[in-house]
Order: sequence, then structure tokens, then C-alpha cells
Amino acid sequence: MLRAGIVGLPNVGKSTLFNALTAQSSALAANYPFATIEPNVGVVSVPDERLEPLAKLVKTEVIVPATVEFLDIAGLVRGASKGEGLGNQFLANIRETDTVVQVVRCFEDEGVIHVEGGVDPARDIDTIQIELALADLSTVERRREKAQKSLKGGDKTARAEIDVLDKIQPALEAGRSARTVELTDDERAVARNFFLLTTKPTIFAANVDEATLANPNDNAMVKIVQEIAAKESAECVIICAQLEAELVALPPEERIDYLKHLGVETSGVDRLIKGAYHLLGLMSFLTAGEKEVRAWTITQGTRAQNAAGTIHSDIERGFIRAEIVSYESLLSAGSYAAARDKGLLRLEGKDYIMQEGDVVNFRFNV
Repeated sequence: MLRAGIVGLPNVGKSTLFNALTAQSSALAANYPFATIEPNVGVVSVPDERLEPLAKLVKTEVIVPATVEFLDIAGLVRGASKGEGLGNQFLANIRETDTVVQVVRCFEDEGVIHVEGGVDPARDIDTIQIELALADLSTVERRREKAQKSLKGGDKTARAEIDVLDKIQPALEAGRSARTVELTDDERAVARNFFLLTTKPTIFAANVDEATLANPNDNAMVKIVQEIAAKESAECVIICAQLEAELVALPPEERIDYLKHLGVETSGVDRLIKGAYHLLGLMSFLTAGEKEVRAWTITQGTRAQNAAGTIHSDIERGFIRAEIVSYESLLSAGSYAAARDKGLLRLEGKDYIMQEGDVVNFRFNV
């Protein structure tokens, strides 16, 4: 399961956002630093508008969406890379995640204390980026020392490691993320073995007030976050964490109506969840029958036989072929039988590359 860590300075809205994401109040949202110590964990459904219509078509009430695990990680402060605040714990927790959601405060509120004394998105992002870069710099230095020893011993892979470290280290020394360094595919494969914090795919969540939602481009702080995200090869999602946390108490229909009243088409939480899901190149294929309708998570480019293993290793091992119809074609036809009669349902072999929204029935023999 994809694990996304919610990070940021204290009091920027991390726990409030976590509560909104998980539709509950397990995370203590408090107006003082380090309200979160141990990371709160919540499993969140990936919004998928296809599942309900598909369930009606096959006449089942059981819907199982794809999921993302979110971790609300303790707030970071200057000196975290040297153990200040809860720095060591913060860095250990973030290493366990696949992607990072960095919450950046983009609203003024005298009632909410800012750990740095005032709201400044560029400074806040810089604080976190520098601390992560410093932590990575320590990792790189240790890795270089090990590679140099291996090189003297005749290890051929050590030379490739040192060459990649030579590219990454100057960026880290300048306080920049390792992901901003241009690397070849082979060099990226080498760099993955370093497990650097600043190579993790990142979404900047610009946390705004309710008044900003309809016209976020009028907010100068939001523009700053968007510009930094572009330079960092990261994504940016605009969200009002406080509003989203309040919306979870409303029925789904009322949430949509209220958002439209504010001039917003979709929930920021939905955009964030989908963003985290797709940031790592993930996609869903679907299975649908009387027992259940389910979305299964795979990486883009997965072959049919490997996708079958997502359901069960026996199906992958005994794979014969995949019976596939696109979601749109199946809904248009109205049933599996009609889709088959119209030639919309096809048989694919083990090397077929799965496509987003494929509705699949795997044939296998064990």
C-alpha cells in the first residue's frame, strides 16, 4: 500500500488535514508545537467515481476502493537534522513513506501561533528543505566513504555510485533537493539505493483560508508555493484544511453543494488523495462481479500476468489469459453479455500492458 507522510512546521494544519483525509478526529489538532509526537496513521480510500456505477451494473452492494495510507508526522523545526525538537523521530518516520505531502501555511490568523513568529511560505519550505538536505548530506557522506573503500577492493559498482554522489552532493550542500539533479535512468537506479529523503516525490499542500478557495491565484502566498513546486519538480494542491475537516460532518451531497456555493468544483482532499496516488505512477484496474466491485492498485506499465498476482499469487502462477473490457465500453454496453456480443470484450495474454480502468476477469489454472 502507498504510504504518504504529511509533514511541515508545527501549527501549519497537518493534523487538521489528516483529520479531514481520514474523516475522523484521531489526530490532536492543537495550537502549540509538537501536538503530534507519534505519527497518526490512517488508511484512506482513493476517490473513484467508476465504482458505484459498476456496482449497479453487476448488482452488488460491496465496493472496495484502492487505498492510501497517510501518516501525520511530528512538526519539524530548525536543527531537526541535528536532533532538535523531534528531529530524529521526524526523519525516521519520513524514511518509511513513499511520498511526502508538505503542508505550507498560506493564511494569516492571529489566533494560530506560528513557530517562526509570522507566516512566510518561502521561508517555511526552505526550513524543511534545508533540514532534509542536511540529513541527506550526512547519508551521502557515509555512502561515499563506503564506496571509496569498495572501489579500492575492486568493486565495479562503486565507481558508478561515486559518480552519482558527485552529482548529488553539490545540490545538497546548496540546500537543494536531490530530485532537482538531472540524472540518467541508470543513474536514478543507482541513486534509489541511497534512500535519500529529498528524492521522495513531493506534493506541496498550500493551506489557505476559506475566502481564498474560489480565487487562489489572488493569494500571493499561494503563487510562491506554486513557483517553488515547479522548481522542485513537485506538485502543488490548494486546500483549506479547516474547511475540509468541517465538511466531513456533512452528508456527501451537502458537501458538494457547499463547495459549489464557495465556487469550488471538487474537494481539495479528493485532489490530494488522487495526487498522492498518481504521483508514484500508480493506476487501478477493476474487477466486478456479484461478490464485489474492487479497484486494484498497480504501477503504470504492469503486464497482465503480474497484475493478476495483485489479486493472488496462484492466479499469477496459473495465468492463462485476461478477459478485458474498458470501463467506458462496459457501462455503454450495459452488461458483460452485451459487451461480448458487440465485440468489446477481448482476450489478452500475459504480456498485455494493463490500462487505467480495465475491467478484468483473469482465467487461470493451478
